[in-house]
Amino acid sequence: MFSAPQTSPKVFSARPPASGGDAACLRVLSPDVYTDWESVYRDNIRRLYGLMYARVGNRPDAEDLTSEVFRTALRPLRLPSSKGEVRSYLLLTAKTVLASHWRRRLGLSVTSIDEESDLAYFNETSGLDQPSDAPNRAGRILAALPDRYRRILELRFLETCTIKEAAHTMNISINNAKVLQHRALRMAAKVALEMES
Repeated sequence: MFSAPQTSPKVFSARPPASGGDAACLRVLSPDVYTDWESVYRDNIRRLYGLMYARVGNRPDAEDLTSEVFRTALRPLRLPSSKGEVRSYLLLTAKTVLASHWRRRLGLSVTSIDEESDLAYFNETSGLDQPSDAPNRAGRILAALPDRYRRILELRFLETCTIKEAAHTMNISINNAKVLQHRALRMAAKVALEMES
C-alpha cells in the first residue's frame, strides 16, 4: 500500500542570488533534506500512522488523526528542511492533534506522546511493525472502573450501542445513560493518567 521514497544522493535547489544579480545560485542539499511535500508524506505516513494507532488503538481514528496531522503541518512547515526538523515538527503536531482528540472524546487534554522516546521510534521504525498496546491498556482501565461505569463504556464503545440501546440494556433512562457515560469517561481518563505516572 505504501511505497518507499526514491532518494538521490544530491538534490539541487535554485534560489535567488544574495547580491541582486540575474544569475540563479545553485546549492547542494544533502539526502537528509526534504525538498517537497510528496517526499515528506511518503517517508513519514507509515511512521505517523503507526504512532497514532499505538495511541488510539483503532484504524479509523488513527487514519483520521494522521490526516489531521498532515493537514495541520502543511501550511506552517517550510521546505527544504532537514528530515530531523520535519520529523520533530510532525511529532509536535501529532502531540497537539492527539490532545485535541482526547479533549473532544473525554473532556480532558490527555496526550501520551513522549517527545524523546517517540522521536526515536518515529526515526527508527516504519510505524506498522509494532503491535498496539491500546487494547491491553483499555482492558486495564475498564477493570479499574466501577461496574456501572465499565458497563456503559463497554456498551457504547466496544459493542457500539447507541445511547438509547445502552440505556435500554441497563434499564435506565436515556438522560441517566448520558450522565453515566460522561462520568465514566472522566473517571477512565483519570485512571489512564494515574497508570501513566
